[in-house]
Amino acid sequence: MIRLFRHHIPYTALLLGIVDFLMLLFAAEGGWLLRNWQIGTDIAADRGRLPEILSFAIVLQLAMTAVGVYAVDAVHSLRIALPRIAVAVALGVLLLALVFFLVPAISFWRSNLLYAMIFAMLLLVAARLMFGRLLGSASFKRRVLVLGAGPRAAGVEALAAKQGANFAVAGYVAMNDGPVATGAAVNRAGIDNLAAYTIAHGVSEVVLALEERRNALPLADLLRIRTTGVQVTDLSTFLERETGRVDLDTLNPSWLIFSDGFTAGRRLSSFGKRGFDILVSALILALAWPLIALTALLIKLESRGPAFYRQRRVGLFGEAFDVLKLRSMRQDAEVSGVAVWAQQDDPRITRIGSIIRKLRIDELPQAWSVLKGEMSFVGPRPERPQFVSDLEARLPYYAERHMVKPGITGWAQINYPYGASVEDARRKLEFDLYYAKNYTPFLDLLILLLTVRVILWPSGAR
Repeated sequence: MIRLFRHHIPYTALLLGIVDFLMLLFAAEGGWLLRNWQIGTDIAADRGRLPEILSFAIVLQLAMTAVGVYAVDAVHSLRIALPRIAVAVALGVLLLALVFFLVPAISFWRSNLLYAMIFAMLLLVAARLMFGRLLGSASFKRRVLVLGAGPRAAGVEALAAKQGANFAVAGYVAMNDGPVATGAAVNRAGIDNLAAYTIAHGVSEVVLALEERRNALPLADLLRIRTTGVQVTDLSTFLERETGRVDLDTLNPSWLIFSDGFTAGRRLSSFGKRGFDILVSALILALAWPLIALTALLIKLESRGPAFYRQRRVGLFGEAFDVLKLRSMRQDAEVSGVAVWAQQDDPRITRIGSIIRKLRIDELPQAWSVLKGEMSFVGPRPERPQFVSDLEARLPYYAERHMVKPGITGWAQINYPYGASVEDARRKLEFDLYYAKNYTPFLDLLILLLTVRVILWPSGAR
């Protein structure tokens, strides 16, 4: 993986993105050349087309990122990638129409745009046919040696077996710290020189996955391995990088305290984030009020009760606030006053409610909370006080998610389906901690783009 602005991006996705960008440049240029050839224009006389070509490539690249073209399933499956590419090209052309309206100087002719769109579809599919298998091959994966062969090492083994894994395990070294739980392991006593063994097996990274670390670190081995140029990584850091979440099973307080993250430089970023929140929330409220009003009317026509409802949530530093949403459940959904998790196919959800939940329309009034500063567009999902008090007692580090402002969308929301249990809350907490630890404006922008994929393919909406 490569680290950009504190966030790790798989080499396969990055390389495919670069190839795609080149294909989009070729498509835009091809569309322009074809149209000029049709009308007999002197091509050599027009050399100022670079802004138009760049605008086409950049906007479509953003659209492909937004709809999930670079997600693991799409990168490794042409069947999944094809519809997403089609949606991305269509969405990109719509966005280009807006860009051309705002900046007429860089607009394409409509025929140029049509040809470029057709070329883009053909070239993007061709790129996947040519490079798809190569990008997923072992030559693009790091070779990892795991020190340890117990349950923690078995977790690495399971991760390596998943589709889209960015590493391959070169072997496991049993360090005599418990029973062997991996498929195969070499005992440390059977290796004369661990540093030489690492080099001989083409290893680029050693992952420390010991079951018991107190007074058990093989310091001499680790020092020799490190001085050969091989990276040595703690298991918690390795899992954070490879999964995009902070693994609670391997986490200890000292890792959170001393690891890279939670930097003070975010203060300036937070100032810019607040400015973005104010501008965009005001714009959404100004543009979306007809949709909000129409939805409120449909809710009133379908069921008795108010179209809007206020619900107490826990925000920044554990302070409570009221969130405003469009009602998607029956008025008597919680007649006893006890908070209840939403379930799959929840019978309390109305017909209109089912639609607006999948399209996230019920979330639009939360822009008012963003404008007031109680929420942000990006951040951990604010939970109800009843759930928070229970989860803080049952899940370690749950209170730490309240050290950042809650959001309408977030890293957990785009990476994990809607949570309806303590175990779901635990997994979402791992993503929330990753966001709180690694927050940058780049990560916020990425989350906002990927939220489009969640809206278009709402598998996690309830």
